[in-house]
Amino acid sequence: MNPKKLRKYGDRPFNVAMLHGGPGAPGQMKPVAEELSSGRGLLEPFQTEYSIEDQVDELRDVLEEHGDFPVTLIGYSWGAWLGIIFSAIYPPLVRKVILVGSPPFREKYAAQIMETRLRRLGHEERKELQNLVNILEGSEGEVQREPLIRFEELSRRADTYEPIPEVNSGKVEFQPEIFRRIWEEAKEVRESGELLELAQLIECPVVAIHGDYDPHPDEGVREPLAREVEDFRFVLLKKCGHTPWLERHAKDKFFTILGGLIG
Repeated sequence: MNPKKLRKYGDRPFNVAMLHGGPGAPGQMKPVAEELSSGRGLLEPFQTEYSIEDQVDELRDVLEEHGDFPVTLIGYSWGAWLGIIFSAIYPPLVRKVILVGSPPFREKYAAQIMETRLRRLGHEERKELQNLVNILEGSEGEVQREPLIRFEELSRRADTYEPIPEVNSGKVEFQPEIFRRIWEEAKEVRESGELLELAQLIECPVVAIHGDYDPHPDEGVREPLAREVEDFRFVLLKKCGHTPWLERHAKDKFFTILGGLIG
C-alpha cells in the first residue's frame, strides 16, 4: 500500500475510517483522527483517484487491506458523499455513516451556498471571490492551483463562525485536478437524482452533524436524507460553520457527540 494513501492511528481493530473533503484535500482529517484515537484504532485514507468509481474502489482496497469490518465511516464535506456512495454499494462492510458538513443532496439548495458566502464577505473580498468563481467555472482543462487555493481561503473565511487557530492540520498538497474531475462528476450525480437513489440502498444508520452557520443549507441534508434513509438522525450544532473542529464554540460538543457515536 502506498503510504501516501493512508495514515493509521492507535491499534487494532481499525474499524473507523475518516474521509476527507475537497475533493482533493487529503490529510485534512488529521486533527479529528488524533482527537478521537485515544483507546481506539482509526484509519485516515487519502482519496487519490480521478473518478468517483475509482475512489470507491480505492477506499474498498484500503479498508480490505487495513480495516476491520464492519467499519464506521466519518465523511467530511465531499467525504460525506463518498461515505454515502460507498455504503450504498457495499452495505455489509459499513456499520454506520457519519456525515460532517455535508453538501446538499438536492440541486435546488446548491445556489444558496455561494449567495451566503458572498453576503458574509466585505466588498473587495466579495468581488474577488466572484471573480475567482468566474475563472474556475470558465476554465477548460486543468485547473490552475493558485485561483483554487485562494478560492478555498476566501470560502473558509465565509464558512466559519468563530475560528480557533488551525494547528497541525496535516493537510498535504491540495490536488486541483482531482477537485475538478470529481466535483464535475459529483454535481451530475446530484442533478440526476442518482445520489439520493443510492442513499435509498443504505442499510446502516446515518447521522449528519451540521453547523447552523454552515453556508451549505442544513435543510438540503436533513430533508432529503430523512425521506430516503430508514435510520437517519440529524444533529445541528449552534454557532458552528462548515468545519466543526475549527470552531471555538462548537469544537468540544462536536468531539463529544462524535466520540459517543463511534463508541
